[in-house]
Amino acid sequence: MSSLISTASPVNVAAASVNKPSFKEAFYFWLKLGFISFGGPAGQIGIMHTFLVDQKKWISDRKFLHALNYCMLLPGPEAQQLAIYIGWLLHGTIGGIVAGSLFVLPSVFILLGLSSIYVIFGKIAWVAALFYGLKPAVVAIVILALIKIGKKSLLSVFHVLVALASFIGIFFLDIPFPLIILSAMLVGWLAKNFYPAVFQESKSASEIAENEQAYYLNMETEVPGTGFHLGRLVKQISVIVLLWVAPYVIFNISQGAPFWEKLIAFFTKAAFVTVGGAYAVLPYVAQVAVEDFNWLSKLEMIDGLALGETTPGPLIMVLTFVGFMAGYHYYEGSVLMGALGLVTTTYYTFLPCFLFILAGAPIIEKTQSNKSIKAILSVVTAAVVGVVLNLTVYFAQAVVFPEQLTPAGIDYFSLAWIIISFVAMYRFKIGMISWIGISALAGLVHYFIFLETPNI
Repeated sequence: MSSLISTASPVNVAAASVNKPSFKEAFYFWLKLGFISFGGPAGQIGIMHTFLVDQKKWISDRKFLHALNYCMLLPGPEAQQLAIYIGWLLHGTIGGIVAGSLFVLPSVFILLGLSSIYVIFGKIAWVAALFYGLKPAVVAIVILALIKIGKKSLLSVFHVLVALASFIGIFFLDIPFPLIILSAMLVGWLAKNFYPAVFQESKSASEIAENEQAYYLNMETEVPGTGFHLGRLVKQISVIVLLWVAPYVIFNISQGAPFWEKLIAFFTKAAFVTVGGAYAVLPYVAQVAVEDFNWLSKLEMIDGLALGETTPGPLIMVLTFVGFMAGYHYYEGSVLMGALGLVTTTYYTFLPCFLFILAGAPIIEKTQSNKSIKAILSVVTAAVVGVVLNLTVYFAQAVVFPEQLTPAGIDYFSLAWIIISFVAMYRFKIGMISWIGISALAGLVHYFIFLETPNI
């Protein structure tokens, strides 16, 4: 088991100017992140970039994007998997487990409380009001992150064109995300082998490379235990299988109900088909949970999506609301069994994420010293910028045009607050945490002034 919980420190070929954060310091950061990770994957990645790259300088832009490239290829919530990856880079396997767990645990308890309130008291107007001001602030955070990431990853005109093509493909043509990434890899390989001149970087790109040493983790960092090791992979798969089987057996012994078998099997399957983000899997979950299993109604599913979008953590947490309602209805209105359904759903939805990262990251890290692979991944990174732009536009559109995409459907408060938030954080450098609190308060003030429940 020693290889599974390794905490060996990364080694920098050239000394970095930032010391390694202590495990305690990282623990508190991941805990805080769990409470402020609003805005879906784009918002969460933006928040992590702001803190980890810009403020704490624990990881450089290029290494951050190197990890993000891999996470974007996987099923499951890419932001949570990115947290696992960076946690692993900092403090080994135990660091990855802590980072990934704390990323979702706060939202688990928040959703558990809100779900219980939902079934007992019905609609939650104050929750909608509280986050009404928060959503446009998150849009501004995403825009700021997009600007920073774009400046430091679009290294040439070629990369800019790839990013634009990626955005057009996913936003206007509805090309599936995995196909866009695979296409970017093919384009990168062709360009590297037949038109290497397109990778000519600008002067600013060279300066970015020189600035790598300003970060604790950078593209020169050598992480112990990287590469493919069959014995380690077998151990990791065995541990995950054991963790999957144990609750299943306990449920069969203690409950003896086919409901739990169906719940576990369904959400395990859902965890492996979430390529492309939560919005790609939600239609499937809604159809099966509502139409086939009758775990909840269509309106309850919509309410669950609203709760999921207004709480921290990945949007895939909506699935835990489905698990709550499934247990609640199956056991004839038992909040306790609903809570058990929520916890079980969370466990089986996120368990595969740890295997994907802890087994795959050591192999991916080995590729960063390969110039050909680095060139191809730089193209993938450019494509990811286009995907993040798509998420930014998608989220901004949902906030500014909550009902219809016409001038009459503009939410002027949200539009104004996006601009105010951008100026406040970009021009006046107001801290993100402070502005999140101010924005939530603004939403409540708006609610009490106009006495109407905002759309969530």
